Amino acid sequence: MTRPTYYITTPIYYPSNRLHIGHAYTTVAADAVARFKRLQGCDVWFLTGTDEHGRKIEERAAQEGKTPREFVDPVVAGIKELWQLLHIRYDDFIRTTEERHVRVVQELFTRVHQSGDIYAGEYEGWYCVGCETYFTDTQAKDMDGHCREHDRPLERLRERAYFFRLSKYAGRLLRHIEDHPGFIRPESRRNEVLALIRGGLEDLCVSRTSFSWGIPVPFDPQHVIYVWFDALSNYLSGCGYLQDETRYGKYWPADLHLTGKEIVRFHAVIWPAILMAAGLALPKCVFGHGWLVLEGGKMSKTLGNVVDPVVLVGKYGLDAVRYFLLREVPFGADGIYHEEALIARSNADLANDLGNLVHRTLAMIKRFQHGIVAAPVRPEAIDDQFREAVLATPAAVEQAVDGLELSNALGAIGRLVSASNKYIDTTAPWAHFRDGNEGRLATIFYHLCEALRVVAVLLTPFLVETPGKIWQCLGLAGHPGEQGWESLTVWGFTRPGSRVQEGPPLFPRIETSRPAEGGPPPKIHVEPATVEIDDFRRLDLRIGTIVEAQAMPGAARLLRLVVDVGAARRQVVAGIAGEYEPGELAGRQVVVVVNLKPVKLRGVESQGMILTAGDGDRLRLLVPDGPVKEGSPVS
Repeated sequence: MTRPTYYITTPIYYPSNRLHIGHAYTTVAADAVARFKRLQGCDVWFLTGTDEHGRKIEERAAQEGKTPREFVDPVVAGIKELWQLLHIRYDDFIRTTEERHVRVVQELFTRVHQSGDIYAGEYEGWYCVGCETYFTDTQAKDMDGHCREHDRPLERLRERAYFFRLSKYAGRLLRHIEDHPGFIRPESRRNEVLALIRGGLEDLCVSRTSFSWGIPVPFDPQHVIYVWFDALSNYLSGCGYLQDETRYGKYWPADLHLTGKEIVRFHAVIWPAILMAAGLALPKCVFGHGWLVLEGGKMSKTLGNVVDPVVLVGKYGLDAVRYFLLREVPFGADGIYHEEALIARSNADLANDLGNLVHRTLAMIKRFQHGIVAAPVRPEAIDDQFREAVLATPAAVEQAVDGLELSNALGAIGRLVSASNKYIDTTAPWAHFRDGNEGRLATIFYHLCEALRVVAVLLTPFLVETPGKIWQCLGLAGHPGEQGWESLTVWGFTRPGSRVQEGPPLFPRIETSRPAEGGPPPKIHVEPATVEIDDFRRLDLRIGTIVEAQAMPGAARLLRLVVDVGAARRQVVAGIAGEYEPGELAGRQVVVVVNLKPVKLRGVESQGMILTAGDGDRLRLLVPDGPVKEGSPVS
């Protein structure tokens, strides 16, 4: 049976040296939708990438004494590294400098030109280099001649150019939007686009001659193609257009272009008109989400008020950050970012509700049933009601995700977690243990394990680490992401006789202390989980000497080390490149965890871990205070 297909895209990002939490907001949301569709059994194609042409990149490269390609290559590698940190599972990463993309853009430009909808002329008007956007005299007047986004004056340009007959497609665009209510979402963006079109569309300048970093017009190479015509075409080149007709035929038209509200007009007006002119199908939906802003306004690299997602993940963990981005703000609306809100959300939903549910359930099974899940015995009405609530949750989550109400999807899972905690309080397993009612205990705990199983599977699109931890604690085989949507429609998946495993708290509570007025910022304290001495002794810590250190291509933060640990030499990948140069590490002694399971990082096997310490600003190696023989144990 052929699986249904689903093609989702994010905007392709300008190669900035510093992607902020707003960029992560879009891409984590797209990743969650893609993961959810995979869970449902869809054949998903998830595309992201980088928009690497244009005058501003040419200027930035020149300022640094580099060619544009020399400037963008390491930055693109950093973007890929960030997506890896956030566990973004894209199927393709398109770069607009790739030959496969250049071919598509030139073919599309030529096709639209041959249809008579691109013509030669001269452009005179207003332009913002930061936005790579043209503005009419009326728009420039409304903006007081100043781009608020980039805090710079608009430039008056005059040059030979090619134009796209955008005005010709106003009527067709209006009819399409009106005939397809779900084409532009949410409703507020749809109304904005309708008002824009009804106010009149001017023909669009689609080539430049004042700079050279771009894709040449194939029949007039003195011109380069306008960066937005170039960038929007990635949605075709990224799904096989002109290269893999099987893939293109399977996935196009795209099911969802997910984009920020500030560039909806490019996606919902210019892009559909280009596709109409080329005789190609339009995407099914353009969704313009809101901004994640600071109290002082929108995050901007230009203003220097960005929030670094790498720092947040380092402080609070990947799942806490992903959960906050997806849960805190109704998707489509603007939201204000506070680090305090992230802490509060993590403590309330993850530590107090979910973490507490897992901990108390497993602790009671261990205490009352020797850690064994027993078969249920004669369920009562309260058990039946709870089972119905568990089995109804997947449909509620599905409805929310299909409506791109990601916050509501997590809210539905949260309601199940709350219902499970209430079920414990109402059924009072401790009383049945005191009374020796083993059958009642078996029924209650079996229902709780089934609820946790469903929660774990439903969380797999949204969180990365937590679902697997819950699954492992339940003593289930495999991973919850492997179970499929059908596993959520049946009751009784948990096998009686399986043994649960208690682990450290899923989400240790983050303790904060409010400073006095004008005092230093609050210190964040994460209460560590306690471990038994036998657990600690399982770690094999040894003194090693670094004998070789090399940078890893395309990984800005990673170094490949060869460490002599006495009996052998180990290859270790360490995230210390920003703190140490490879040349200064040879001969340094370090503490190595030598019995970690090997993993591959950026294609290189790491056979251990170097211990470091950090205070948020600096990262330092842990070293002995004097020479020690290689392989000596650390205790």
